[in-house]
Amino acid sequence: MLKTLRDALKVQEIRKRLLYTFFILVVVRIGCQVPIPGTDSSVIKELTTQFAGGSFSFFDAMTGGSFENMSLFALNITPYITASIIMQLLTIAIPALEEIQKDGEEGRKKIAEITRYMTIALSLIESLAMAIGFGSQGLFGARSSMSTGQYVWVIAVAVITMTAGSALIMWLGETVNENGIGNGISIVLLINIVARIPSDFAGLFDKYVMNAASVGAKGLGAILIVVITAVIVAMVVVLQGGERRIPVQYAKKIQGRRTVGGQSSHIPLKINTAGVIPIIFAQSILQFPVVIARFVTGTTPEWTFYLTSSYWCKGGSSIKYSIGFIVYIVMVIGFAYFYTSITFNPMEVADNMKKQGGFIPGIRPGKPTTEYLNTLLNYIVFIGAVGLLIVASIPIVFSGITGSNLSFGGTSLIIIVGVVLETLKQIESLMVVRSYKGFLTE
Repeated sequence: MLKTLRDALKVQEIRKRLLYTFFILVVVRIGCQVPIPGTDSSVIKELTTQFAGGSFSFFDAMTGGSFENMSLFALNITPYITASIIMQLLTIAIPALEEIQKDGEEGRKKIAEITRYMTIALSLIESLAMAIGFGSQGLFGARSSMSTGQYVWVIAVAVITMTAGSALIMWLGETVNENGIGNGISIVLLINIVARIPSDFAGLFDKYVMNAASVGAKGLGAILIVVITAVIVAMVVVLQGGERRIPVQYAKKIQGRRTVGGQSSHIPLKINTAGVIPIIFAQSILQFPVVIARFVTGTTPEWTFYLTSSYWCKGGSSIKYSIGFIVYIVMVIGFAYFYTSITFNPMEVADNMKKQGGFIPGIRPGKPTTEYLNTLLNYIVFIGAVGLLIVASIPIVFSGITGSNLSFGGTSLIIIVGVVLETLKQIESLMVVRSYKGFLTE
């Protein structure tokens, strides 16, 4: 990794792209600190800390603390991520969108345009819900001290600000794709999550090292923090990089006087085929009723504890809330199978191989190949889902047993490792392209 960065910094074009990306990330982090006009700073912390470790913990981690600060970028890139996932599902469910997606570069541009419009629509809905919900709890000052016109104006300004902030983040991410090193939205998400990690580690250090009873306990606390973090990162790297390669052999064909084909290839099936999507789906569905209950009642009903990860894996009378953890496990495995089934079609893969004269050694083309791919895919998806659950569950179990609050967890680490590896590949590809251009101009 360090060698790749050193080599990249030697190239002027790539160095400019890296500096541009860094500048955009600085702009993003500054925007995450500037509060929405009209908000009462003394109330922001009081309102947002009630969600710490609960329904908004992962949301706050993805926004890099901008939600907790109720800043211009309070929504950050979450509407865009949601819109992208929805569009990915709709292209499978709606034939017209599927045809557009298959229409080469023009089709991808149309899908991207629709995603942008959907992002704005989701931003409006989310910002309106947040402005009204938090406004009723005094975010913009006492409601009784404002006239109806003033209150509507304050709400409108907050909605416009948050929507514009989300649109700006989306645009900044796309400029990184064009003028930076690529993966703009993913890099913004990465820096948001990374920005929260130092404060979390500082909290762990204070609790288990500085406040430990003895020198030995302090040393043990420090070692445990380092070991647990290293184990999770190692598991994430293995999970993200692991794949099963299915060998494919292509039959030889005679075209004129030439013999073509006969080469060997493979179909790479990632162990973690669905990425973090199953966890995001499961968390979103579990937390949706919790968020609604918070906004509607202004309190935290006891039934929401079953759906909130900060109440899981605790002893004593709170052990009953861990039923939600079992539901969460089942949902993650279910969504892993569901998402993989709509993104990888064994029948389509088998048909394409058959048309191109390809076959899996030892497996007859057609239906036997489809059945073989289905069986193998089910096996791989289960292993990937279990690995994903282990990585995601370690921080949940640790937080439940120790009572620590962590804004980052296994899901965040999967995103971090995945984006870092993908960005390094992007930098390497830029270097390869430059080498080819240099070769052609010589």
